[in-house]
Amino acid sequence: MNDIALPLLEELHTPASVEAADATDFLAVVALNNAVCLIESGVPDLGSAPEEMLAMWQDQTDNVQRYFVVREDGEIIGAGMFEYATAEPTSTNLDILILPEHWGRGIEDALLLRAEQETRALGRQVIQAWTLHRAGTGEDTLSPRTGWGRLPSTPHSRALQEFGFTLEQVERNSAFDLHAPMDAVAVAYEEAVVAAGADYRVVEWTLPTPPQWRDGYAWALSRMSTDAPSGALEVDEETWDAERITRRDARFIAGGQTVSVAGVEHIPTGTIAAFNELVIGADPTEATHQYCTLVLKEHRGHRLGMLVKCANLLRWREVAPQSPRVTTFNAEENRPMLDINEALGFVPVSYAGAWQKKLV
Repeated sequence: MNDIALPLLEELHTPASVEAADATDFLAVVALNNAVCLIESGVPDLGSAPEEMLAMWQDQTDNVQRYFVVREDGEIIGAGMFEYATAEPTSTNLDILILPEHWGRGIEDALLLRAEQETRALGRQVIQAWTLHRAGTGEDTLSPRTGWGRLPSTPHSRALQEFGFTLEQVERNSAFDLHAPMDAVAVAYEEAVVAAGADYRVVEWTLPTPPQWRDGYAWALSRMSTDAPSGALEVDEETWDAERITRRDARFIAGGQTVSVAGVEHIPTGTIAAFNELVIGADPTEATHQYCTLVLKEHRGHRLGMLVKCANLLRWREVAPQSPRVTTFNAEENRPMLDINEALGFVPVSYAGAWQKKLV
């Protein structure tokens, strides 16, 4: 931690809308977030529209989000998003947003210290944070304790290291060209249908989730916390139900986003055995984001991961025909999912690091 006077942090309030007179600071933080995502990753697809971010701010039932900012001459030059899930008690998350010219001035130290103070006040034991990294390694690289993947060192990663964080996981950001021929995807889909067999069938919907799938979707989403690779990160088992699904759907819709879900029903039990989500904002020409993809552990070995990925990509051509590409993050140790991505034509474009500090 730098031995300098720490800048004063100010907490932002949530405006009623992006057009409200008091939304200026909120819009400045959105712009800062998008600029930092572009600079750190080198790709233009990782930002968020103001409407999308505001929808998450306004409903804090399941996730509390607070923004702390630093000003200079009235301008916001640094910000931190402090977040935690209300139903899961162990960890908090901090996203640091600082432009390159302002690193090393103590802004990062003030934000990290405040996050630790807030985490302790909540009675929680873990802070987690994420960094974005451009493709390419360079000479000064970092590797997580899992040994999977490497990242180039950055001012952001060095600040976390100095504050006691450990790199626990590397994720690969891959992109898929939606305007390229989809013949290989169609063939892979048909092969996966045969491999899955008669006990499984594809089900698809666009949010809001139909009532008959809310409970199964909730159970499948809860399994992201237990079945997806998480390195050495402390991850609580999440609790989901139909009401939480309804609230999540409402936040997406309020933010102007369209979400397509491809699931696989296990016919003998009527449960969702696998699912994939594709998301786009109000601009039909922007990149598509793949959010969650999972095959529940007890249903693995039937090519269901390939089945849901292909089903949703083929469906997406009709849902969002102008979107140029899909972007997705997968843990470097998640070789089964990376194998699927690579077979379909996804290519690496950037990386992310998952960091953790345990409080004692």
